[in-house]
Amino acid sequence: MTETPLPPCPECSGEYTYEMGALLVCPECGHEWQPASAEAADAASEERVIKDSVGNVLADGDTVTVVKGLKVKGSTSGIKAGTKVRNIRLVDGVDGHDIDCRIEGFGNMQLKSSVVRKG
Repeated sequence: MTETPLPPCPECSGEYTYEMGALLVCPECGHEWQPASAEAADAASEERVIKDSVGNVLADGDTVTVVKGLKVKGSTSGIKAGTKVRNIRLVDGVDGHDIDCRIEGFGNMQLKSSVVRKG
């Protein structure tokens, strides 16, 4: 019967990890962790890629332009197409609203990446 190799230490990358009950232990640095938590950390490190309306990849701090007029609840004018939005922040929002930003004259709000273009 062959054993599956234990993963290296996530702290120091030491190869000599061993099991102690439900934990994995690294004798080189003394780090202890649960095997499932290492897999969860790997899954969390895979970032979600958010793209604008034409397929450009967006990142925190980008400047985007609104590509179509948007109605805003409580406002008579709304946001016009061509409005520049600086320093966006990507978030896991509600209903596909994945950009958190501040728009001049409207304040803080969330936008969908499908209604903006990078640049």
